[in-house]
Amino acid sequence: MSEPILRTERLTKRFGGLVAVDGVDLAFEPGRVHAIIGPNGAGKTTFFNIISGMLPADSGRVFFAGRDITALKPHEISRCGIKRTMQIKSVFPNLSVADNLWITAKAGDGFLHPFRAASRFAEVAAKVDATLEQIGLAAVREQTAGTLSYGDMALLEIAMALVSSPKLLLLDEPICGMSPAETERTVAKIRELARQVEIVIIEHNMEVVFGRADDITVMAQGAVLARGTPREIGADERVREAYLGRPEDDDA
Repeated sequence: MSEPILRTERLTKRFGGLVAVDGVDLAFEPGRVHAIIGPNGAGKTTFFNIISGMLPADSGRVFFAGRDITALKPHEISRCGIKRTMQIKSVFPNLSVADNLWITAKAGDGFLHPFRAASRFAEVAAKVDATLEQIGLAAVREQTAGTLSYGDMALLEIAMALVSSPKLLLLDEPICGMSPAETERTVAKIRELARQVEIVIIEHNMEVVFGRADDITVMAQGAVLARGTPREIGADERVREAYLGRPEDDDA
């Protein structure tokens, strides 16, 4: 088997007496769309926060492409090739769509260094243009980000993560709050992107998860409850009882 793109060993995070992430051992194989599901408070976002360096682990380790990144700062992890989106969309609302990407690209490149060669600015501009085409936002490149539809704003945040050519995208509930049409468009784009970059997604929309993910991890009370393909997870009695619920005709 190929080396996991991301792996955790006994990853643990406590907040006082609450164990938010409880000894999590996970390995995410390359070339597959991985989904993490579970009820609110299961530890999913905290897990992402530790991986991305936004929170320190109390114990355990995180490996990215074989490298131990446990003690790295967020900007160092970002430069390793991990980018993430947030539950609450994080864009610059008063800037244009293109300028959002430009600012993000330059932030990872030393941000507007006064002695940077002009050719480097041309490279960034080309990357911004290519990313807008890739994500499907080229037509609204000059529109103010704060005026975008919710679906386009979610795509813009993904584009801001993509513009620096990451190896791994951590998407935290990218579909939340979207209309059915926006959901369909965004899910199709995520699946398309999965051919070019590794993706791990936290999502509550079970239709999206079971229709698009290759592997599903179910978390509950900070720990891994189950792991498998959509078919395996859908048939798992523990998952049905703890999260998915039983069909009505099972309630005898």
